[in-house]
Amino acid sequence: MPVIGTAGHVDHGKSTLVQGLTGLDPDRWAEEKRRGLTIDLGFAWTTLGEAGEVSFVDVPGHQRFVKNLLAGIEAIDVALLVVAADEGWMPQTEEHLGVLTVLEVPRGVVAVTRKDLADTELFELVATEVSERIVGTALDAARVIGVSAVTGEGIADLRDELGRLAASSRPRDLGRPRLWVDRAFTPAGVGLVVTGTLLDGAVSVGDELAVYPSGETARVRGLQTHETKTDRVGPGTRAALNLSGAEGLQRGDMLGRAGEWRVTRRFVARVSPTRYVEGIEGRGDYQIHVGTTSCPVEIVAADADIMLLLTDRMLPLAVGDRFVIRDTGRRLVVGGGRVLDPRPGRTKRALAFAREIDPGAGSGSVADALLAIRGRATASELATDSGGGVPGDGVRIGDTWMTRKLLDELTELAVTAVEASHREHPLRDGLPLSTLASRLGVEILVATWIVDAADRLVRRDSVVALARHRVEIGDEAARVLARLGRGLAVPTVSELGADIELIHLMCRRGDLVRISPDLVMLPDQVETIVEVIRGFEDAFTVAEMRDRTQLSRKYLIPILEWADREGLTVRVGERRRPL
Repeated sequence: MPVIGTAGHVDHGKSTLVQGLTGLDPDRWAEEKRRGLTIDLGFAWTTLGEAGEVSFVDVPGHQRFVKNLLAGIEAIDVALLVVAADEGWMPQTEEHLGVLTVLEVPRGVVAVTRKDLADTELFELVATEVSERIVGTALDAARVIGVSAVTGEGIADLRDELGRLAASSRPRDLGRPRLWVDRAFTPAGVGLVVTGTLLDGAVSVGDELAVYPSGETARVRGLQTHETKTDRVGPGTRAALNLSGAEGLQRGDMLGRAGEWRVTRRFVARVSPTRYVEGIEGRGDYQIHVGTTSCPVEIVAADADIMLLLTDRMLPLAVGDRFVIRDTGRRLVVGGGRVLDPRPGRTKRALAFAREIDPGAGSGSVADALLAIRGRATASELATDSGGGVPGDGVRIGDTWMTRKLLDELTELAVTAVEASHREHPLRDGLPLSTLASRLGVEILVATWIVDAADRLVRRDSVVALARHRVEIGDEAARVLARLGRGLAVPTVSELGADIELIHLMCRRGDLVRISPDLVMLPDQVETIVEVIRGFEDAFTVAEMRDRTQLSRKYLIPILEWADREGLTVRVGERRRPL
Protein backbone atom coordinates (compact mmCIF):
# COMPACT_ATOMS: atom_id res chain seq x y z
CA MET A 1 0.00 0.00 0.00
CA PRO A 2 2.01 3.04 -1.23
CA VAL A 3 2.46 6.09 0.99
CA ILE A 4 2.28 9.58 -0.50
CA GLY A 5 3.79 12.41 1.52
CA THR A 6 3.24 16.13 1.12
CA ALA A 7 5.94 18.79 1.32
CA GLY A 8 5.97 22.54 0.85
CA HIS A 9 5.88 25.99 2.41
CA VAL A 10 3.42 26.87 5.16
CA ASP A 11 -0.07 27.91 4.01
CA HIS A 12 0.38 26.74 0.43
CA GLY A 13 -2.66 24.50 0.66
CA LYS A 14 -1.20 21.04 1.37
CA SER A 15 -3.96 19.92 3.74
CA THR A 16 -6.68 21.40 1.57
CA LEU A 17 -5.25 19.57 -1.42
CA VAL A 18 -5.13 16.26 0.46
CA GLN A 19 -8.76 16.75 1.45
CA GLY A 20 -9.63 17.48 -2.17
CA LEU A 21 -7.87 14.29 -3.29
CA THR A 22 -9.25 11.99 -0.59
CA GLY A 23 -12.37 13.59 0.86
CA LEU A 24 -10.76 13.32 4.32
CA ASP A 25 -9.47 16.21 6.43
CA PRO A 26 -5.92 15.31 7.56
CA ASP A 27 -5.82 17.97 10.28
CA ARG A 28 -6.57 16.12 13.52
CA TRP A 29 -6.23 18.76 16.21
CA ALA A 30 -8.75 21.44 17.19
CA GLU A 31 -5.94 23.99 17.28
CA GLU A 32 -5.06 23.17 13.66
CA LYS A 33 -8.64 23.78 12.59
CA ARG A 34 -8.89 26.96 14.67
CA ARG A 35 -5.64 28.41 13.31
CA GLY A 36 -5.95 26.97 9.80
CA LEU A 37 -2.37 25.77 10.20
CA THR A 38 -1.03 22.22 10.21
CA ILE A 39 1.22 21.74 13.24
CA ASP A 40 1.54 17.95 13.33
CA LEU A 41 1.34 14.97 11.02
CA GLY A 42 -2.02 14.31 9.38
CA PHE A 43 -3.25 11.16 7.69
CA ALA A 44 -5.76 10.29 4.97
CA TRP A 45 -6.32 7.65 2.31
CA THR A 46 -8.10 7.00 -0.94
CA THR A 47 -8.07 4.74 -4.01
CA LEU A 48 -6.00 5.81 -7.00
CA GLY A 49 -6.58 3.76 -10.15
CA GLU A 50 -4.27 0.80 -10.67
CA ALA A 51 -2.32 1.72 -7.51
CA GLY A 52 -5.37 0.73 -5.47
CA GLU A 53 -5.64 2.06 -1.94
CA VAL A 54 -2.95 4.55 -0.96
CA SER A 55 -2.08 6.46 2.19
CA PHE A 56 -1.36 10.16 2.54
CA VAL A 57 0.91 11.66 5.19
CA ASP A 58 0.39 15.40 5.42
CA VAL A 59 3.25 17.32 7.04
CA PRO A 60 3.40 20.81 8.56
CA GLY A 61 5.06 23.51 6.48
CA HIS A 62 5.90 26.06 9.14
CA GLN A 63 9.56 26.32 10.14
CA ARG A 64 8.67 25.94 13.82
CA PHE A 65 7.24 22.46 13.15
CA VAL A 66 10.01 21.08 10.94
CA LYS A 67 10.69 18.38 13.57
CA ASN A 68 7.17 17.08 13.00
CA LEU A 69 7.70 17.27 9.25
CA LEU A 70 10.82 15.12 9.47
CA ALA A 71 9.00 12.53 11.58
CA GLY A 72 6.61 11.84 8.71
CA ILE A 73 8.54 12.23 5.50
CA GLU A 74 11.13 9.43 5.72
CA ALA A 75 8.92 6.47 4.88
CA ILE A 76 7.10 7.86 1.82
CA ASP A 77 7.07 6.27 -1.63
CA VAL A 78 5.82 9.27 -3.59
CA ALA A 79 6.44 12.95 -2.83
CA LEU A 80 3.76 15.57 -3.45
CA LEU A 81 5.51 18.94 -3.39
CA VAL A 82 3.05 21.82 -3.12
CA VAL A 83 3.72 25.38 -4.32
CA ALA A 84 1.05 28.09 -4.24
CA ALA A 85 0.48 29.84 -7.56
CA ASP A 86 -0.15 33.18 -5.86
CA GLU A 87 3.09 33.10 -3.81
CA GLY A 88 5.56 30.96 -5.75
CA TRP A 89 8.78 29.38 -4.50
CA MET A 90 9.40 30.07 -0.80
CA PRO A 91 12.09 29.26 1.82
CA GLN A 92 10.35 26.16 3.16
CA THR A 93 9.70 24.96 -0.40
CA GLU A 94 13.46 24.86 -0.89
CA GLU A 95 14.11 23.28 2.50
CA HIS A 96 11.46 20.60 2.05
CA LEU A 97 12.79 19.77 -1.41
CA GLY A 98 16.25 19.50 0.16
CA VAL A 99 14.88 16.96 2.63
CA LEU A 100 13.31 14.91 -0.18
CA THR A 101 16.61 14.98 -2.04
CA VAL A 102 18.93 13.90 0.80
CA LEU A 103 16.42 11.15 1.68
CA GLU A 104 16.50 10.04 -1.97
CA VAL A 105 12.72 9.89 -2.31
CA PRO A 106 12.41 7.93 -5.57
CA ARG A 107 9.49 9.61 -7.31
CA GLY A 108 7.16 12.57 -7.03
CA VAL A 109 5.05 15.29 -8.58
CA VAL A 110 4.69 19.04 -8.03
CA ALA A 111 1.26 20.55 -7.55
CA VAL A 112 0.97 24.30 -8.14
CA THR A 113 -2.07 25.02 -5.97
CA ARG A 114 -4.54 27.89 -5.76
CA LYS A 115 -4.53 28.23 -9.51
CA ASP A 116 -7.87 30.02 -9.19
CA LEU A 117 -6.07 32.89 -7.38
CA ALA A 118 -3.49 33.54 -10.09
CA ASP A 119 -3.93 34.85 -13.59
CA THR A 120 -2.53 32.92 -16.52
CA GLU A 121 0.68 34.93 -16.73
CA LEU A 122 1.46 34.57 -13.01
CA PHE A 123 0.68 30.85 -13.06
CA GLU A 124 2.92 30.26 -16.06
CA LEU A 125 5.71 32.23 -14.37
CA VAL A 126 5.45 30.17 -11.18
CA ALA A 127 5.19 26.87 -13.07
CA THR A 128 8.31 27.74 -15.09
CA GLU A 129 10.24 28.68 -11.94
CA VAL A 130 9.24 25.42 -10.28
CA SER A 131 10.39 23.40 -13.30
CA GLU A 132 13.76 25.13 -13.16
CA ARG A 133 14.13 24.79 -9.38
CA ILE A 134 13.60 21.04 -9.29
CA VAL A 135 16.39 20.28 -11.78
CA GLY A 136 19.10 18.18 -10.13
CA THR A 137 16.93 17.26 -7.15
CA ALA A 138 14.91 14.21 -6.16
CA LEU A 139 12.06 15.62 -8.26
CA ASP A 140 14.15 16.26 -11.36
CA ALA A 141 11.83 15.91 -14.39
CA ALA A 142 8.76 15.49 -12.19
CA ARG A 143 5.49 16.71 -13.72
CA VAL A 144 4.27 20.13 -12.64
CA ILE A 145 0.46 20.21 -12.48
CA GLY A 146 -1.70 23.23 -11.77
CA VAL A 147 -4.66 22.57 -9.46
CA SER A 148 -7.37 24.29 -7.51
CA ALA A 149 -8.98 22.54 -4.59
CA VAL A 150 -11.77 25.11 -4.73
CA THR A 151 -12.80 24.69 -8.39
CA GLY A 152 -11.51 21.13 -8.78
CA GLU A 153 -9.36 22.08 -11.77
CA GLY A 154 -6.43 19.72 -12.25
CA ILE A 155 -7.46 17.39 -9.41
CA ALA A 156 -8.28 14.48 -11.75
CA ASP A 157 -4.99 14.94 -13.60
CA LEU A 158 -3.09 15.02 -10.30
CA ARG A 159 -4.89 11.89 -9.10
CA ASP A 160 -3.92 10.08 -12.30
CA GLU A 161 -0.27 11.08 -11.96
CA LEU A 162 -0.14 10.11 -8.27
CA GLY A 163 -1.79 6.79 -9.12
CA ARG A 164 0.72 6.12 -11.88
CA LEU A 165 3.67 6.88 -9.60
CA ALA A 166 2.22 4.92 -6.70
CA ALA A 167 1.56 1.90 -8.91
CA SER A 168 5.26 1.71 -9.76
CA SER A 169 6.21 1.59 -6.08
CA ARG A 170 7.24 -1.83 -4.77
CA PRO A 171 7.64 -2.14 -1.01
CA ARG A 172 10.82 -3.83 0.16
CA ASP A 173 10.25 -7.06 2.07
CA LEU A 174 13.31 -8.28 3.97
CA GLY A 175 11.30 -10.39 6.38
CA ARG A 176 12.50 -8.05 9.17
CA PRO A 177 9.59 -5.72 10.01
CA ARG A 178 10.21 -2.38 11.63
CA LEU A 179 7.79 0.40 12.47
CA TRP A 180 8.85 3.84 13.64
CA VAL A 181 6.12 5.13 15.93
CA ASP A 182 4.69 8.48 14.87
CA ARG A 183 1.68 8.44 17.21
CA ALA A 184 0.92 6.71 20.50
CA PHE A 185 -2.37 7.03 22.39
CA THR A 186 -4.62 5.05 24.73
CA PRO A 187 -8.31 4.99 23.74
CA ALA A 188 -10.68 4.12 26.58
CA GLY A 189 -11.20 0.38 26.90
CA VAL A 190 -8.68 -0.42 24.16
CA GLY A 191 -5.24 0.05 25.64
CA LEU A 192 -2.11 1.31 23.97
CA VAL A 193 -2.32 2.03 20.23
CA VAL A 194 0.63 3.13 18.11
CA THR A 195 0.70 4.11 14.45
CA GLY A 196 3.39 4.29 11.81
CA THR A 197 4.43 3.06 8.39
CA LEU A 198 5.43 -0.60 8.48
CA LEU A 199 8.68 -1.23 6.60
CA ASP A 200 10.74 -4.25 5.48
CA GLY A 201 8.37 -7.00 6.62
CA ALA A 202 4.89 -8.04 7.72
CA VAL A 203 3.26 -8.07 11.16
CA SER A 204 0.38 -10.29 12.28
CA VAL A 205 -1.93 -10.34 15.28
CA GLY A 206 -0.25 -12.29 18.07
CA ASP A 207 3.31 -11.39 17.06
CA GLU A 208 5.80 -10.55 19.78
CA LEU A 209 7.73 -7.36 19.08
CA ALA A 210 10.55 -5.57 20.84
CA VAL A 211 10.66 -1.85 21.54
CA TYR A 212 13.90 -0.16 20.50
CA PRO A 213 15.95 1.21 22.14
CA SER A 214 14.35 0.30 25.51
CA GLY A 215 14.27 -3.47 24.90
CA GLU A 216 10.74 -3.90 26.26
CA THR A 217 8.55 -6.50 24.60
CA ALA A 218 4.97 -6.15 23.44
CA ARG A 219 2.38 -8.41 21.87
CA VAL A 220 0.20 -7.30 18.95
CA ARG A 221 -3.40 -7.62 20.15
CA GLY A 222 -4.99 -6.03 17.12
CA LEU A 223 -4.23 -4.41 13.77
CA GLN A 224 -5.90 -1.79 11.65
CA THR A 225 -5.09 -0.08 8.41
CA HIS A 226 -7.21 2.88 7.32
CA GLU A 227 -9.58 2.21 10.24
CA THR A 228 -10.24 -1.35 9.02
CA LYS A 229 -9.39 -4.33 11.21
CA THR A 230 -7.09 -6.96 9.75
CA ASP A 231 -5.08 -9.95 10.92
CA ARG A 232 -1.94 -9.08 8.96
CA VAL A 233 -0.27 -5.97 7.59
CA GLY A 234 2.37 -6.09 4.85
CA PRO A 235 5.40 -3.85 4.35
CA GLY A 236 4.91 -0.34 3.04
CA THR A 237 1.55 0.07 4.78
CA ARG A 238 0.22 2.62 7.25
CA ALA A 239 -0.82 0.64 10.30
CA ALA A 240 -2.27 1.02 13.77
CA LEU A 241 -1.13 -1.58 16.32
CA ASN A 242 -2.97 -2.30 19.54
CA LEU A 243 -0.25 -3.50 21.93
CA SER A 244 -0.10 -5.20 25.30
CA GLY A 245 2.88 -5.66 27.58
CA ALA A 246 4.64 -2.35 26.95
CA GLU A 247 4.01 1.09 28.35
CA GLY A 248 5.18 4.60 27.71
CA LEU A 249 5.81 4.27 23.97
CA GLN A 250 6.08 7.55 22.13
CA ARG A 251 7.01 9.06 18.80
CA GLY A 252 10.58 8.07 18.03
CA ASP A 253 10.41 4.54 19.41
CA MET A 254 10.80 1.70 16.94
CA LEU A 255 9.11 -1.72 16.92
CA GLY A 256 10.78 -4.78 15.47
CA ARG A 257 11.38 -8.41 16.31
CA ALA A 258 13.76 -9.10 19.19
CA GLY A 259 17.32 -9.82 18.10
CA GLU A 260 16.86 -8.51 14.55
CA TRP A 261 18.08 -4.98 15.32
CA ARG A 262 20.99 -3.59 17.30
CA VAL A 263 21.31 -0.13 18.78
CA THR A 264 24.30 2.16 18.41
CA ARG A 265 25.43 5.71 19.13
CA ARG A 266 28.52 5.74 16.88
CA PHE A 267 28.30 5.10 13.15
CA VAL A 268 29.84 6.02 9.80
CA ALA A 269 27.69 7.51 7.07
CA ARG A 270 27.90 9.16 3.68
CA VAL A 271 26.55 12.70 4.16
CA SER A 272 25.48 15.12 1.44
CA PRO A 273 24.77 18.80 2.10
CA THR A 274 21.65 20.44 0.79
CA ARG A 275 22.27 22.63 -2.22
CA TYR A 276 21.59 25.88 -0.36
CA VAL A 277 24.52 25.43 2.05
CA GLU A 278 28.22 25.40 1.09
CA GLY A 279 28.99 22.39 3.25
CA ILE A 280 28.61 20.85 6.69
CA GLU A 281 31.26 22.00 9.12
CA GLY A 282 32.58 19.71 11.83
CA ARG A 283 31.61 22.13 14.56
CA GLY A 284 27.96 22.93 14.94
CA ASP A 285 24.84 22.41 16.98
CA TYR A 286 23.29 19.59 14.98
CA GLN A 287 20.21 17.42 15.33
CA ILE A 288 19.82 14.11 13.51
CA HIS A 289 16.42 12.84 12.39
CA VAL A 290 16.08 9.09 11.77
CA GLY A 291 12.71 7.44 11.24
CA THR A 292 10.44 9.39 13.58
CA THR A 293 13.07 10.13 16.21
CA SER A 294 15.55 12.97 16.63
CA CYS A 295 18.44 13.73 18.94
CA PRO A 296 21.64 15.79 19.10
CA VAL A 297 24.51 14.49 16.97
CA GLU A 298 28.22 15.32 16.83
CA ILE A 299 30.46 15.07 13.79
CA VAL A 300 33.49 13.31 15.29
CA ALA A 301 35.58 13.03 12.13
CA ALA A 302 35.16 13.45 8.39
CA ASP A 303 36.88 12.50 5.16
CA ALA A 304 35.09 14.51 2.47
CA ASP A 305 31.53 13.13 2.43
CA ILE A 306 32.28 10.17 4.75
CA MET A 307 31.63 11.13 8.37
CA LEU A 308 31.82 9.48 11.78
CA LEU A 309 28.78 10.56 13.78
CA LEU A 310 28.06 10.26 17.50
CA THR A 311 24.53 10.66 18.90
CA ASP A 312 23.55 11.29 22.49
CA ARG A 313 21.18 8.32 22.57
CA MET A 314 21.06 4.77 21.28
CA LEU A 315 19.45 4.30 17.87
CA PRO A 316 18.46 1.07 16.05
CA LEU A 317 20.38 1.44 12.80
CA ALA A 318 21.36 -0.78 9.89
CA VAL A 319 23.35 -0.18 6.71
CA GLY A 320 21.38 1.99 4.29
CA ASP A 321 19.18 3.74 6.84
CA ARG A 322 18.52 7.31 5.74
CA PHE A 323 18.67 10.36 7.97
CA VAL A 324 18.51 14.15 7.92
CA ILE A 325 20.82 16.59 9.74
CA ARG A 326 19.48 19.90 10.94
CA ASP A 327 21.48 22.87 12.23
CA THR A 328 19.48 23.94 15.26
CA GLY A 329 21.37 27.22 15.54
CA ARG A 330 20.35 28.28 12.05
CA ARG A 331 17.06 26.33 12.29
CA LEU A 332 17.82 24.81 8.92
CA VAL A 333 18.13 21.35 7.37
CA VAL A 334 21.72 21.29 6.13
CA GLY A 335 22.10 17.75 4.81
CA GLY A 336 21.46 14.07 5.18
CA GLY A 337 22.66 10.72 4.06
CA ARG A 338 22.76 6.98 4.57
CA VAL A 339 24.36 4.79 7.21
CA LEU A 340 27.37 2.84 5.90
CA ASP A 341 28.68 1.12 9.03
CA PRO A 342 26.54 1.13 12.19
CA ARG A 343 29.37 -0.26 14.35
CA PRO A 344 32.71 1.02 13.07
CA GLY A 345 36.15 0.30 14.48
CA ARG A 346 38.94 2.81 14.92
CA THR A 347 38.22 6.18 13.37
CA LYS A 348 40.83 6.38 10.59
CA ARG A 349 40.21 2.83 9.41
CA ALA A 350 36.43 3.24 9.73
CA LEU A 351 36.34 6.27 7.43
CA ALA A 352 38.65 4.73 4.84
CA PHE A 353 36.97 1.34 4.61
CA ALA A 354 33.36 2.53 4.80
CA ARG A 355 33.64 3.75 1.20
CA GLU A 356 33.63 0.11 0.14
CA ILE A 357 30.06 -0.33 1.38
CA ASP A 358 27.27 0.14 -1.15
CA PRO A 359 23.95 0.46 0.71
CA GLY A 360 22.11 -0.08 -2.57
CA ALA A 361 23.63 -3.52 -3.10
CA GLY A 362 21.91 -6.65 -1.84
CA SER A 363 22.12 -7.50 1.84
CA GLY A 364 24.54 -10.34 1.05
CA SER A 365 26.95 -7.92 -0.63
CA VAL A 366 26.63 -5.55 2.30
CA ALA A 367 27.38 -8.40 4.71
CA ASP A 368 30.48 -9.24 2.64
CA ALA A 369 31.64 -5.62 2.82
CA LEU A 370 31.09 -5.41 6.58
CA LEU A 371 32.95 -8.69 7.11
CA ALA A 372 35.85 -7.46 4.99
CA ILE A 373 36.10 -4.35 7.18
CA ARG A 374 35.74 -6.11 10.54
CA GLY A 375 37.63 -9.28 9.76
CA ARG A 376 35.28 -11.30 11.91
CA ALA A 377 31.74 -10.98 13.22
CA THR A 378 28.96 -13.21 14.43
CA ALA A 379 26.27 -14.27 12.00
CA SER A 380 23.64 -12.36 13.98
CA GLU A 381 25.74 -9.16 13.98
CA LEU A 382 26.13 -9.27 10.22
CA ALA A 383 22.44 -10.02 9.74
CA THR A 384 21.24 -7.15 11.94
CA ASP A 385 23.69 -4.61 10.53
CA SER A 386 23.27 -5.53 6.84
CA GLY A 387 19.51 -6.00 6.78
CA GLY A 388 19.46 -9.78 6.98
CA GLY A 389 22.50 -10.52 4.82
CA VAL A 390 24.66 -13.65 4.83
CA PRO A 391 28.24 -13.35 3.49
CA GLY A 392 29.13 -15.15 0.29
CA ASP A 393 32.83 -14.91 1.06
CA GLY A 394 34.70 -15.82 4.21
CA VAL A 395 34.56 -18.87 6.47
CA ARG A 396 31.91 -19.62 9.06
CA ILE A 397 33.16 -21.35 12.23
CA GLY A 398 30.30 -22.01 14.60
CA ASP A 399 28.43 -18.69 14.82
CA THR A 400 31.48 -16.66 13.79
CA TRP A 401 32.27 -15.48 10.25
CA MET A 402 35.91 -14.71 9.48
CA THR A 403 37.70 -13.50 6.37
CA ARG A 404 40.29 -15.79 4.84
CA LYS A 405 42.79 -12.97 5.15
CA LEU A 406 42.30 -12.80 8.92
CA LEU A 407 42.46 -16.58 9.22
CA ASP A 408 45.77 -16.57 7.34
CA GLU A 409 47.10 -13.88 9.68
CA LEU A 410 45.94 -15.80 12.75
CA THR A 411 47.52 -18.98 11.42
CA GLU A 412 50.90 -17.23 11.17
CA LEU A 413 50.47 -15.87 14.68
CA ALA A 414 49.59 -19.35 15.93
CA VAL A 415 52.71 -20.89 14.36
CA THR A 416 54.85 -18.12 15.87
CA ALA A 417 53.32 -18.65 19.32
CA VAL A 418 53.86 -22.42 19.21
CA GLU A 419 57.45 -22.00 18.00
CA ALA A 420 58.13 -19.62 20.89
CA SER A 421 56.63 -22.13 23.33
CA HIS A 422 58.92 -24.88 22.03
CA ARG A 423 61.96 -22.62 22.48
CA GLU A 424 60.99 -21.55 25.99
CA HIS A 425 59.89 -25.02 27.12
CA PRO A 426 61.72 -27.60 25.00
CA LEU A 427 60.62 -30.46 27.25
CA ARG A 428 56.92 -29.68 26.94
CA ASP A 429 54.78 -31.30 24.27
CA GLY A 430 53.56 -27.91 23.10
CA LEU A 431 51.24 -25.01 23.90
CA PRO A 432 47.85 -25.70 25.51
CA LEU A 433 45.03 -25.03 23.05
CA SER A 434 43.26 -22.77 25.54
CA THR A 435 46.41 -20.66 25.93
CA LEU A 436 46.78 -20.40 22.16
CA ALA A 437 43.14 -19.30 21.79
CA SER A 438 43.67 -16.62 24.44
CA ARG A 439 46.80 -15.30 22.73
CA LEU A 440 45.02 -15.15 19.37
CA GLY A 441 41.98 -13.49 20.94
CA VAL A 442 39.56 -16.09 19.58
CA GLU A 443 37.24 -18.77 20.91
CA ILE A 444 38.46 -22.34 21.45
CA LEU A 445 36.36 -23.47 18.47
CA VAL A 446 38.09 -20.99 16.17
CA ALA A 447 41.54 -21.87 17.50
CA THR A 448 40.78 -25.55 16.90
CA TRP A 449 39.75 -24.82 13.30
CA ILE A 450 42.95 -22.83 12.69
CA VAL A 451 45.18 -25.60 14.07
CA ASP A 452 43.38 -28.38 12.20
CA ALA A 453 43.56 -26.44 8.93
CA ALA A 454 47.27 -25.62 9.26
CA ASP A 455 49.78 -28.08 7.77
CA ARG A 456 52.50 -26.85 10.12
CA LEU A 457 50.55 -27.50 13.33
CA VAL A 458 49.21 -30.62 15.01
CA ARG A 459 46.83 -31.02 17.92
CA ARG A 460 47.54 -33.76 20.43
CA ASP A 461 44.62 -33.87 22.86
CA SER A 462 44.55 -30.34 24.31
CA VAL A 463 48.11 -29.37 23.30
CA VAL A 464 49.26 -27.77 20.04
CA ALA A 465 52.72 -28.44 18.60
CA LEU A 466 54.61 -27.92 15.39
CA ALA A 467 54.15 -30.92 13.12
CA ARG A 468 57.91 -31.45 13.01
CA HIS A 469 58.40 -31.10 16.77
CA ARG A 470 59.94 -33.99 18.72
CA VAL A 471 60.95 -33.81 22.37
CA GLU A 472 64.50 -35.06 23.05
CA ILE A 473 65.10 -35.84 26.73
CA GLY A 474 68.77 -36.82 26.49
CA ASP A 475 71.23 -37.97 29.20
CA GLU A 476 69.49 -36.29 32.13
CA ALA A 477 66.51 -38.61 31.80
CA ALA A 478 68.80 -41.61 31.94
CA ARG A 479 70.35 -40.22 35.12
CA VAL A 480 66.91 -39.83 36.69
CA LEU A 481 65.94 -43.38 35.80
CA ALA A 482 69.23 -44.70 37.22
CA ARG A 483 68.79 -42.91 40.56
CA LEU A 484 65.19 -44.10 40.92
CA GLY A 485 66.03 -47.73 40.12
CA ARG A 486 67.83 -48.52 43.42
CA GLY A 487 64.93 -49.91 45.45
CA LEU A 488 61.54 -48.70 46.63
CA ALA A 489 62.95 -45.95 48.86
CA VAL A 490 63.46 -43.61 45.92
CA PRO A 491 64.71 -40.01 46.07
CA THR A 492 61.97 -37.38 46.15
CA VAL A 493 61.50 -35.02 43.19
CA SER A 494 63.29 -32.24 45.05
CA GLU A 495 66.14 -34.61 45.95
CA LEU A 496 66.55 -35.67 42.32
CA GLY A 497 67.47 -32.09 41.38
CA ALA A 498 66.20 -32.61 37.83
CA ASP A 499 64.45 -30.08 35.61
CA ILE A 500 60.79 -30.14 36.69
CA GLU A 501 59.75 -29.96 33.04
CA LEU A 502 61.68 -33.18 32.44
CA ILE A 503 59.83 -34.88 35.30
CA HIS A 504 56.48 -33.75 33.86
CA LEU A 505 57.45 -34.99 30.41
CA MET A 506 58.61 -38.40 31.69
CA CYS A 507 55.30 -38.76 33.58
CA ARG A 508 53.32 -37.90 30.46
CA ARG A 509 55.34 -40.40 28.43
CA GLY A 510 54.84 -43.14 31.02
CA ASP A 511 58.52 -43.36 32.01
CA LEU A 512 57.50 -42.34 35.52
CA VAL A 513 54.36 -42.59 37.64
CA ARG A 514 53.32 -39.55 39.66
CA ILE A 515 52.54 -40.64 43.24
CA SER A 516 52.41 -37.17 44.81
CA PRO A 517 53.73 -33.70 43.92
CA ASP A 518 57.13 -34.63 45.41
CA LEU A 519 57.23 -38.37 44.71
CA VAL A 520 57.57 -40.27 41.43
CA MET A 521 58.39 -43.95 40.87
CA LEU A 522 59.27 -46.27 38.05
CA PRO A 523 56.43 -48.36 36.58
CA ASP A 524 57.94 -51.64 37.82
CA GLN A 525 58.28 -50.17 41.32
CA VAL A 526 54.60 -49.21 41.23
CA GLU A 527 53.74 -52.75 40.09
CA THR A 528 55.61 -54.11 43.13
CA ILE A 529 53.54 -51.86 45.42
CA VAL A 530 50.32 -53.03 43.73
CA GLU A 531 51.29 -56.68 44.24
CA VAL A 532 51.97 -56.04 47.94
CA ILE A 533 48.56 -54.43 48.39
CA ARG A 534 46.78 -57.26 46.60
CA GLY A 535 48.64 -59.74 48.84
CA PHE A 536 46.57 -58.65 51.86
CA GLU A 537 43.52 -60.84 52.35
CA ASP A 538 41.81 -58.32 54.64
CA ALA A 539 42.11 -54.72 55.75
CA PHE A 540 45.58 -53.71 56.78
CA THR A 541 47.29 -50.94 58.70
CA VAL A 542 50.15 -48.66 57.77
CA ALA A 543 52.39 -50.67 60.09
CA GLU A 544 51.53 -53.90 58.31
CA MET A 545 52.32 -52.30 54.97
CA ARG A 546 55.62 -51.06 56.38
CA ASP A 547 56.55 -54.59 57.48
CA ARG A 548 56.05 -55.94 53.93
CA THR A 549 57.81 -53.10 52.07
CA GLN A 550 60.36 -51.88 54.60
CA LEU A 551 59.32 -48.31 53.70
CA SER A 552 58.96 -45.45 56.18
CA ARG A 553 55.83 -43.33 56.61
CA LYS A 554 57.54 -40.69 54.42
CA TYR A 555 56.77 -43.01 51.49
CA LEU A 556 53.85 -45.06 52.77
CA ILE A 557 51.41 -42.21 53.41
CA PRO A 558 51.61 -40.70 49.85
CA ILE A 559 51.68 -44.25 48.35
CA LEU A 560 48.52 -45.33 50.20
CA GLU A 561 46.75 -42.03 49.38
CA TRP A 562 47.65 -42.64 45.73
CA ALA A 563 46.23 -46.19 46.03
CA ASP A 564 42.98 -44.70 47.41
CA ARG A 565 42.74 -42.29 44.44
CA GLU A 566 43.47 -45.08 41.97
CA GLY A 567 40.74 -47.29 43.41
CA LEU A 568 43.18 -49.97 44.64
CA THR A 569 42.16 -49.51 48.27
CA VAL A 570 39.40 -48.02 50.34
CA ARG A 571 39.99 -46.54 53.76
CA VAL A 572 38.03 -48.01 56.67
CA GLY A 573 38.90 -46.11 59.83
CA GLU A 574 42.65 -46.54 60.42
CA ARG A 575 42.82 -49.47 58.02
CA ARG A 576 42.65 -49.90 54.27
CA ARG A 577 40.92 -52.70 52.48
CA PRO A 578 42.19 -53.87 49.09
CA LEU A 579 39.67 -53.82 46.26
